[in-house]
Amino acid sequence: MKNTFDVAIIGGGINGSSIAYQLSKLGKKVVILEKGTLANEASSAAAGMLAAQAEMEHDGPFFQLALKSQAMFPSITNELLTYTGIDIEFVNKGMLKIAETEELATALKSQVLFQQNWDSGIQWLDATLVREMEPALAPTVAGAMFLPNDGHVQPAKLSLAFAKAAEHFGTEIRENTEVLSFIYENGVVKGVNTSAGAFYCEQVVVATGAWAADLMKNTGINLTVYPVKGECFSVKPNKPIVHRSIFSDKRCYFVPKRNGEIYIGATVVENTFDKQVTAGGIATLIEQAVKLIPQLKDAPWERVWAGIRPQTADGIPYIGEHPTIKGLFVAAGHYRNGILLSPLTGKLTAQLLTGQVEDEQFLSAFRIDRSQISIS
Repeated sequence: MKNTFDVAIIGGGINGSSIAYQLSKLGKKVVILEKGTLANEASSAAAGMLAAQAEMEHDGPFFQLALKSQAMFPSITNELLTYTGIDIEFVNKGMLKIAETEELATALKSQVLFQQNWDSGIQWLDATLVREMEPALAPTVAGAMFLPNDGHVQPAKLSLAFAKAAEHFGTEIRENTEVLSFIYENGVVKGVNTSAGAFYCEQVVVATGAWAADLMKNTGINLTVYPVKGECFSVKPNKPIVHRSIFSDKRCYFVPKRNGEIYIGATVVENTFDKQVTAGGIATLIEQAVKLIPQLKDAPWERVWAGIRPQTADGIPYIGEHPTIKGLFVAAGHYRNGILLSPLTGKLTAQLLTGQVEDEQFLSAFRIDRSQISIS
């Protein structure tokens, strides 16, 4: 029997599944083609921070993308729970972005003033106030920016919830099915060739993260997506040590989960798909973590892991259609913001495929040929 669909989505990670969910809700016949298993790569390796403002210091389309997507989490949490019964463990106790020196504190205070343009609840906490909020922080911490709306989720659960919600609306999921090439005629997509045979469709979405460039290289587009390995570890103390996410530009982050684990990460190793955890990487993280939160040295060890994050040359994701092959789309290159951006990535990509884009100018910043043309 011929495999025929409206849309084939390549990649069963968090963004591919989010796109499938949005499209299937609109009545599209969708198939997810995943070469391994769902949520098996970056989607399950992330810490799940929804840090729209912790790392972004300038206004622009990417910053606005992050803010809009972050605002979707309360509603998307309820939607996914209704359709799948999966609790994505959305926690919204805020985040502390800490300054470890007085020099860093001066720079961070300027960032507070900028961020208050978007959220009046953001505030600067001096050394005394920050330790009142998180007593376990080292006395050397000079202060922090408090971001009340930067929460976190369990990323693997979010990714699986998107996939199951898409399935609820009719999406088919084909795991262990690797896409080998595209089928197109006269510049129009007709389907894909896979390890399980051909799948025919009118539209294809490449949502394969760090692997997107390799798949697209024969279509005349040079995506600047490259892999960045991140190693993490977790501890599970007998009683809570920290109560909200803590982020340090210069060292590491801490994300306390509902089950008592504290996720601690992450190393940055560029241009490798090797997911082995190294002793040196974890040793560096432990040293940094204990310096910031000394009590961690006595916390029971839980586990280590690594994931491959998809970065781009300009640090901005690709969300757009191929300039010369009609019906071929890409949603990839989200780097450390894949979890945060997943709700809006799904919505925007669905708008692109259905011709219902609400803001063309906004999306032009993410077009896939932006490095090869001048965008006004």
